[in-house]
Amino acid sequence: QVQLVESGGGLVQAGGSLRLSCAASGRAFSTYAMGWFRQAPGKERDFVGTITKSGGLTNYADSVKGRFTISRDNAKNTVYLQMNSLKPEDTAVYYCAASPTWASRANEYNYWGQGTQVTVSS
Repeated sequence: QVQLVESGGGLVQAGGSLRLSCAASGRAFSTYAMGWFRQAPGKERDFVGTITKSGGLTNYADSVKGRFTISRDNAKNTVYLQMNSLKPEDTAVYYCAASPTWASRANEYNYWGQGTQVTVSS
């Protein structure tokens, strides 16, 4: 089983930056596409972005395009979410997930972390 653990969340002012990390267990990390999702109180879990198995391609939700960047280091079994120009509406619990395919749908991801809270103050 693949276990994912997010870290790096916290409180930041609007316009600031945070870098989230997702550490994965197991030897098969490079065989999975990785995705980031977020969920605000009272809202459904939404797609943020995804990165291919080798890290060569990325895809982002329109709401974060140009502000967020996903990267991965397969040697360290870690995927990152660099968040710049943060807005109060970015406040949510952020989750990383692993999928055997490059996907944007939550139901295509097989493994999930427990999430890390990101709060952006105005």
